[in-house]
Amino acid sequence: MATRAELKTTFEPSRVIQPIYTGGSVALSQNGRILATSLGEEALITDLSTGEHLARVEGDGENITTISRGADGVVKVWDIRGGFVTHTFHGHSGVISALHFFQVDASLAETGSKSRKRKSKQQGYSDPETKVENEATVGYRLASGSEDGNIRIWDLHKRKSVATLDSHVSVVRSLDFSPEQNVLLSASRDKTAILWDSGAWTARTTVPVLEGIEKAGFLGHGSLFFTGGETARVRIWDMDGRERTEDQEEGVETEAILDVLHCPTLSILLSVHADQTLVLHSLEPLSSLGAKSKLPALPIVRRISGTHDEVIDLAYIGSDRSLLALATNLEDVRLISLATSSTSLTSSSKPDVGGTYFSADVALLKGHSDIVITLDTDWSGHWLATGAKDNTAKLWRLDPANSSYTCYATFTGHAESLGAIALPHTSPAAGSAPYNEPLDHPPKFLITGSQDKTIKRWDITSGKSKSSSKPSSAVSELNVRASYTRKAHDRDINALDTSPSPSSALFATASQDRTVKIWDLETGESIGVLRGHKRGVWSVKFAPPGTPSIASDSGGSASSNKGMVVTGSGDKTVRIWSLGDYSCLRTFEGHVNSVLKVLWFPVPPAVERHRQGRNVQVASAAGDGLVKVWDVASGECAATLDNHTDRVWALAVKPPPASAALANGANGSVPAAASNLELRSDAYEKDDEIPNGPPLELVSGSADSTLTFWTDTTAVTAIETASRATARVEQDQELQNYIHSANYREAITLALALNHPKRLLDLFVKVIEGEQEEGSLTGKFGVDEVLATLGDEQLWRLLNRIRDWNANRRTSGVAQHLLNALLRLYPQERLINLRRRRARAAIPDTEELEADMGVLALSDGGDAKRGGSKESMKDLIDGLKAYTERHYARLEKMSEERAVLVWTLQQMDEVGGG
Repeated sequence: MATRAELKTTFEPSRVIQPIYTGGSVALSQNGRILATSLGEEALITDLSTGEHLARVEGDGENITTISRGADGVVKVWDIRGGFVTHTFHGHSGVISALHFFQVDASLAETGSKSRKRKSKQQGYSDPETKVENEATVGYRLASGSEDGNIRIWDLHKRKSVATLDSHVSVVRSLDFSPEQNVLLSASRDKTAILWDSGAWTARTTVPVLEGIEKAGFLGHGSLFFTGGETARVRIWDMDGRERTEDQEEGVETEAILDVLHCPTLSILLSVHADQTLVLHSLEPLSSLGAKSKLPALPIVRRISGTHDEVIDLAYIGSDRSLLALATNLEDVRLISLATSSTSLTSSSKPDVGGTYFSADVALLKGHSDIVITLDTDWSGHWLATGAKDNTAKLWRLDPANSSYTCYATFTGHAESLGAIALPHTSPAAGSAPYNEPLDHPPKFLITGSQDKTIKRWDITSGKSKSSSKPSSAVSELNVRASYTRKAHDRDINALDTSPSPSSALFATASQDRTVKIWDLETGESIGVLRGHKRGVWSVKFAPPGTPSIASDSGGSASSNKGMVVTGSGDKTVRIWSLGDYSCLRTFEGHVNSVLKVLWFPVPPAVERHRQGRNVQVASAAGDGLVKVWDVASGECAATLDNHTDRVWALAVKPPPASAALANGANGSVPAAASNLELRSDAYEKDDEIPNGPPLELVSGSADSTLTFWTDTTAVTAIETASRATARVEQDQELQNYIHSANYREAITLALALNHPKRLLDLFVKVIEGEQEEGSLTGKFGVDEVLATLGDEQLWRLLNRIRDWNANRRTSGVAQHLLNALLRLYPQERLINLRRRRARAAIPDTEELEADMGVLALSDGGDAKRGGSKESMKDLIDGLKAYTERHYARLEKMSEERAVLVWTLQQMDEVGGG
């Protein structure tokens, strides 16, 4: 049997969802695959087809905005390759707000140039500035717009302004040119777009868009153009100024469009919104647009959240738990994909910008009019309850297989915002209609808690729809009335939870009044109060069924039939309470800020509890940015998870798939995964192996806009630790055998590889102080041969050991012998360049670096730190020199003292003899 190490709880961040855009400039590659976004003072390069972060460009300490604007009214044109200014244009009186290069018909531009030459020649005047210097710039123009509403057209060949267009009365935000139509398009915040004839530079058409425009551009061959602005609508217009899209609902202020990018190769538009989201619109419907027909709003191919802002709450949804619902300090709920793979290229070798990948936005649940604060799901993952600051709760029917996400019911009745919500967490009987068809059977009830200090129970099945009573139709919302309302607490209600046990119809409420109350679900009466926290309670959770009882600090035990709850409070503690006598069983202390979220881990199988010592655990998230895992039995902190820089509001454990919730046919009291592990306990006893199964997954959401997915690596770590310990014992024995058989080459090499300085020292002491072979530098020719053939890494390690031994008076003699041998065996150049060669060897080539870019965020940085050590050969020599000089000074002093002693003894002998 392999050596089994003590089980230590470990979690590793398997994936991290971070912001990719926080405002500023956005750029799209010509093929539409690579997206460049500004992220504070950095720039991030992302593959749109896979969501992979390709590169991160570090900034200079200031946020990135744009590179195409001037605040002094001066336009400068730069040579990119040479890095110098080629043109400087003066004329605008305000900030430059838009720029666009374009090329007019070269024949017309050349004709105009020749006519001007003739006129100048007839007048006998030659302007050196208008002399043709570079025929390559003939026909090139630059259009610039400023905040004063004026547009200037600059001739790059003549280096002068050829036209001034002054029809706009507000900031010019966008310019574009159509070579097919020879038309310049300008759009302004004065709510108009103007088409200009590039021949006479006169307005051909003025289009009243009736909204402040931030971006406009031509589509196709210039027969259509698009606009986007403050109403968050992408609209299509023809050259006559007629809108070709149907009326669209206006968006709110936070959804306003800031920029629109056109990708002709993929036939898409990318709109950038004020709420830092990016939306891909398909242009395919334009191919079937008739001469006078209108088309609906452009279909949305994908929605990309630049940042999730402050993650307040989250929940796994879907029958396979492959989606995550997020409450992100907005009135909408975001659904993102947790898919681990995606097809990056289509059959046409174009990016599949409409596919799904990990962290891709799947849907947006719209309906609340204020910030969503709390989320909860039922056992199946198909029903999601939300509570918001608009004083309402909503129940959503989620059907990911058919991409259907609809509001099923709205619950109105609270006087203030909702802070807590809970659905039933028990599973129906296996084989029943609600179990087999969860989409057609909504949860029976909903519990809500509000800042108005009341709780309400809503019986969903008793609600009536105005047009249809079938949930699957999702045509209209149910009208549900509260079955009871109770004054629950003296202050705000922060959390709710329903008991997952089918034998106990209970729910719990946590409040800012420092108490937690246990309620009877059917009558709505309080049956117990948990008192002990010194500040408001932020979270409460019932223990899962099958949780073993624990002994309290005072020697009592939890009631096994009534269960336990865990709470987290603003007093920085986590407490476990018995539902038998409502006493506190455990108090966990370790956080340095308010505990905002708590939960129970699934109950480990008995075989793991008994043989591996794996106890029941709870997890807590706090305002200190940490997630802690606590051992319920011992009361100690088992692990601390640190990957956030701000308070952690949200925490959830990935539940097993709904299809496997009752694999053994019970009524939901024991998870299928646990049952399967119990059934395999016999095999576990025989094989003495940790059971195979999906590892526990934990996700935390923070105010720093990041989501961290933690994977339980306890079993893997235990196996690796045991394997390393076994291998270490075997290698130690092998080293002893080499030393005993005088196989110095293998012994020294293995001792250096195992980092055994004591064994290596003992080996050299034995060689140096033992029987000497005449002519050998160390005393043994075999050792001399080994030292002469060391590799760079081995030689560097040995020199570091010699430096350490040289610092100790008792081992300095061995160090000096070895140093003398190395200096005689290796030339000076080899030793001086030793560290430099090792540093070069540690640098990966370009291809390896590019291949590793996608996993840099998940590395622990240990190798980088070791590879990036700045210790040089000079530092090592300085260390050797300092102690060597000290040893020689000591020997000189000892020699002088010896001479004095010898002289004294001689004088004494003479006196005695005389």
